[in-house]
Amino acid sequence: MAMTNAFDIDARDPMPLYAQLERAIRFAIATGRLNVGDQLPTVRQLAVNLRINANTVAKVYAELERVGVVETRRGVGTFVRAPDNKTATTRRRTAAQEQRLRALSERFLAEAVTLGFSPAEVLKHIRSRVGEGE
Repeated sequence: MAMTNAFDIDARDPMPLYAQLERAIRFAIATGRLNVGDQLPTVRQLAVNLRINANTVAKVYAELERVGVVETRRGVGTFVRAPDNKTATTRRRTAAQEQRLRALSERFLAEAVTLGFSPAEVLKHIRSRVGEGE
């Protein structure tokens, strides 16, 4: 499946492989590279293509299923699931969610600036990444 090359996994990254894969799948969904109803590669297929342990992939799929991001249909495969209730973009945010997003964006921007990027460059990069799925 072509989708496997869209998941960026780096064994040298200090972030655990399962966390990198979960983040990559969520990012692919958020940017529209994976849509509701799209089938994910099989556990074995993704593990082989990414050169990681199948148990790692299975752990990520199980966690994503537990939180309602994907659903597994026995004998058929794993698919991106529609969000419960309203779509994530129209769902009302809580004050705590807004605060967490603010803190996350501040940490991200601060780290990017320490790497030598200007806030404008960071914004340009984010816009290009979001536009990848369109």
